[in-house]
Amino acid sequence: MFTQALQQIQAQADATGDIDWLVQLDSTIVRAHQHAAATGRKGGRTGRTNRTITPSADPEEA
Repeated sequence: MFTQALQQIQAQADATGDIDWLVQLDSTIVRAHQHAAATGRKGGRTGRTNRTITPSADPEEA
C-alpha cells in the first residue's frame, strides 16, 4: 500500500515537473586490512563467524 501511494505521488510530481531525476553513482573502493577477514591465518582472529543478513520482505507485497 505504501509503495503504491509513493508511486502515485512520484508520478504526479513528475508530471508537473516537481521532481529532478538527477542520479549520481559513486565508484569508491574501500580496501580492508589483510587481518580484517578473520580467516584464521597468522594474525587473524579465529572463532568469529560471518552472518548473512537478508532483507525482510515487504509484508504488504507478500
